[in-house]
Amino acid sequence: MPSARSSMLDRAPTSKTSEPTDRETATRPVAFRGAGFMPKAGRYSGWIALALALGLWQLAGSTRLVNPLFLPPPTAIARAMWQLAISGALWQHLAYSIMRIGIGWILGTIAGVITGFAIGLSNLARGVGITFISALFPIPKIALLPLLILWLGIGEEPKIATIALGVFFSTAISVYSGVDNVPRNLIRMAQSFNVPFHAIVRRVIWPGALPSILAGFRITASVALLLVVSAEMIGAEYGIGAFVLQAGNLMQTDQLLAGVVILSLFGLAVGKLINLLETRLLHWR
Repeated sequence: MPSARSSMLDRAPTSKTSEPTDRETATRPVAFRGAGFMPKAGRYSGWIALALALGLWQLAGSTRLVNPLFLPPPTAIARAMWQLAISGALWQHLAYSIMRIGIGWILGTIAGVITGFAIGLSNLARGVGITFISALFPIPKIALLPLLILWLGIGEEPKIATIALGVFFSTAISVYSGVDNVPRNLIRMAQSFNVPFHAIVRRVIWPGALPSILAGFRITASVALLLVVSAEMIGAEYGIGAFVLQAGNLMQTDQLLAGVVILSLFGLAVGKLINLLETRLLHWR
């Protein structure tokens, strides 16, 4: 019997051997996995990819793998842009386009912000406004340009009105969507403290809707650029769109692509401006 008891004691696990393992498991560090799906772009990856694309494009043009008439190399496009700049034609066309975009975007944005807040804050305006916006928003605004020419005459007014219409609908939709996305608990809390209506709009609704409004500005800037090019192609003597159409009719593809590059650079500049605006106004996020 003593021998059997001693063998059973030898087989039984002891708590002293398991204690260090439990302690090591409890104190082992766990890798942090809460990055929140935050995308991080490389600092130089975009510029490197752009330089490689331009290098391959230039190589294909220099070795005649691609006909320069159909796709001029980047050096030919840069030369055409330089000639346009020193001749003064670039600044003339660019000035007309910027004037039309600026006036049309400002008018459409002001009307869209007022309408969007009215729809977001008033039941009557919501019932009327959403019906009209839903019915008119899908219409291509450039299709209204001939009608606007009949109404407003041949000049700058129809082009500016076309841009303003395109900007208005997108702005109104982004504004009232932003107002609807403001947490209602914050509004109810302000109302429970008898905060005046105008103070609620200024201190609660406006900051809450501002991210959506600025996102709408980014969209409407692209809409204005597309509409000004289309309007200038239909009925304008000066402007980037008119210049691109004229260069295409004359098969001057280097100048045509120079106009396209100018439009791209203008869009990048507007995007940078909106980024600065977001950084300044949304620093609390």
